[in-house]
Amino acid sequence: MVFCSRSRPLVTRQSVPPAEARKQDAEGHDTAPPRFDEDFAALLTALFRWRRDVRRFRRDRVDISVIEELVALATLAPSVGHSQPWRFVCVEDGERRKAVINNFNRCNTAALSTYEGEEAALYARLKLAGLCEAPVHLAVFCDRAPSAGHGLGRLTMPETLAYSVVGAVQNLALAARARGLGVGWVSILDPGEIAAILEVPSEWQFVSYLCIGWPEEEHLDPELERHGWQNRLPQSAVLHRR
Repeated sequence: MVFCSRSRPLVTRQSVPPAEARKQDAEGHDTAPPRFDEDFAALLTALFRWRRDVRRFRRDRVDISVIEELVALATLAPSVGHSQPWRFVCVEDGERRKAVINNFNRCNTAALSTYEGEEAALYARLKLAGLCEAPVHLAVFCDRAPSAGHGLGRLTMPETLAYSVVGAVQNLALAARARGLGVGWVSILDPGEIAAILEVPSEWQFVSYLCIGWPEEEHLDPELERHGWQNRLPQSAVLHRR
C-alpha cells in the first residue's frame, strides 16, 4: 500500500483571479480546474492497483444512496458523441435474483464442460461469482438507439456505444473501491435470458452484471492469479510500437 504525507493538500486549485475561482456551474461545482499533486497521483495509482474483481462478500447492507452516488460517478465517463448510452438496473426482487443465479449455474456448468483434465479441475474449484452473498445486484445495459448524441462518431464503429458503457463500469468500480466497497463483474450469463428476466426494452444490450458489497477479504493480487489460473502479462506483451 502507498502511504503519503498529508502536509499539503492532495488537490489544489490553479492560480486564478478570485472572481473566477468563485464561479460555479448549475450544480454548484467549482469551475476552476483542479491541479493534482504527486501525493494524489500516488494514491490514484494505489487505487488502480487495489481495484479487484470481488467474489467474496460480507452480507452487510449497502444503502441505496451509496449505489445512487456510484451510478452518478459512473456517468461521468466519456461516451461516443456524448450519447450517454448506459442504463443501470438495480435488481432488488428476490425471484429475479434467483432466476439470475440459476442462469449463472447453468452457464457455468456449460463452461466447465469445455475444459479437460487439470484445467477442468482448477476451473471447478474457482469461485467465479458472489451472487448469493452480495447485497447489491446491478445490471448494466447499453441503449443501442439513444436519442442523445445524434449518432455522432459511431457510423463506422457502432460498437463504441458498448465501449462507452464499459468505461462507465470501470468508473463505478474505482469509485466503489475508494469507498471500501467491492465490485464483481459476472460474465458467465446468457445475455438474452438476463434481459428477459429483467424485462428491459428490446434495444438495450446487456453489458455486465455487477455484484456490489463489502469485501470479505482484501488482496492486492487478482483472485485468478492467486489461485493459479493466469498470471499478469508483462508490459512487453501489451505495449507495441510501430
